Amino acid sequence: MGDLALAGGKRIRSFTIVTTTPNKLCAELHNRIPVVLKPEAWPVWLGEQPAGVPQLKALLVPYPSDEMICWPVVCASATSGTTTQA
Repeated sequence: MGDLALAGGKRIRSFTIVTTTPNKLCAELHNRIPVVLKPEAWPVWLGEQPAGVPQLKALLVPYPSDEMICWPVVCASATSGTTTQA
């Protein structure tokens, strides 16, 4: 899993972050968020259960705001190389 076959027989490990429109909680922070799948959707998404394209696309929705928590962080915590504690 996660392998991508390339011309010439070489393989690379790869992944993708699939994004969608933000939920109400995240909309004020950014115009898109990663798709977060609930555990019950994992078998369908990972191909362990049969699914058609419409069923897979139906999973690409914003995670419910009421099941998330958002808290502020200081800007320094998002800066590469920062050694101070937030």
